[in-house]
Amino acid sequence: MFLAHVAAQTRRIRLGTGIVTLPLENAVRVAEDAAVLDLLSGGRLEVGVGTGGTPESFAAFGLDSNDRSAIFARQLATVRRAWAGDALDGGDRLYPAATPLLGRLWQATFSVAGGARAGAAGDGLMLSRTQPRTTDAPNATLADIQHPIVDAYLAALPAGHAPRIVGSRSLFVADSRDEALKLAAEGLRRTAARHAQSGKLDIDPGASVHTLIAAYDAHVGTPDDVVASLRADTTLERVTDVVFQAHSIDPPHAFILRSIELIATEVAPALGWFAPRSERAGGTHRSSLDLSLEANA
Repeated sequence: MFLAHVAAQTRRIRLGTGIVTLPLENAVRVAEDAAVLDLLSGGRLEVGVGTGGTPESFAAFGLDSNDRSAIFARQLATVRRAWAGDALDGGDRLYPAATPLLGRLWQATFSVAGGARAGAAGDGLMLSRTQPRTTDAPNATLADIQHPIVDAYLAALPAGHAPRIVGSRSLFVADSRDEALKLAAEGLRRTAARHAQSGKLDIDPGASVHTLIAAYDAHVGTPDDVVASLRADTTLERVTDVVFQAHSIDPPHAFILRSIELIATEVAPALGWFAPRSERAGGTHRSSLDLSLEANA
């Protein structure tokens, strides 16, 4: 629903779901809604799907979280059949078919097995902005965890399929380092408190702001600080697309808007992004690095 609203307000920006939790949805409904949105937006939709959700969310839908992988596989197969125009159960077909969406499907995963699954299907790979550490490697970096996922994805990718890998990262850019750290401390402590209460993550809300930034794999500071931090993230050297989010910092809305402005005008160009003349003049040519900017409006 949100992307349909955005589609009506924009002309060129790509619209991505990040993510549709397929086990908790009706697969035919997802396929049809995506097809309609893609038509309305002029073919700008990118569909990210995943097995996600906490055990509690599965219980709310009358499902067992332990069955998520099997449910996901069945649901994704139905979505593919619908978009391809193949007969569904009962013989009905999606009209019109949405075959272009088959090439704009992305799978989100935390695991090496998930990376291999996405690669074998020829889908895009979605890497999370943060993910839990294992008990045997509590101090692993995000790159330590995600490089093996990328390796498995590329190894499984069929010949002739160009890799599509999106790296999502938490970013908060401000005009001053003190301002960025102050707001990051407030937001991350709120997030850590919620996680501690729900038992999702064991992060001390009273820890120093730098400890919290590291725990949530966030990139915080002035444009120069953030550029340096992102350049140290070696996973990003292997992605084809980047998504920046304000979670889990969640500063006040005005600061999110300023952060987006600084990302677009200072951070992204420093990382190699540029708007070609044709795009600045109103064309649709894609830039050398596709940059998605997300704000929790």
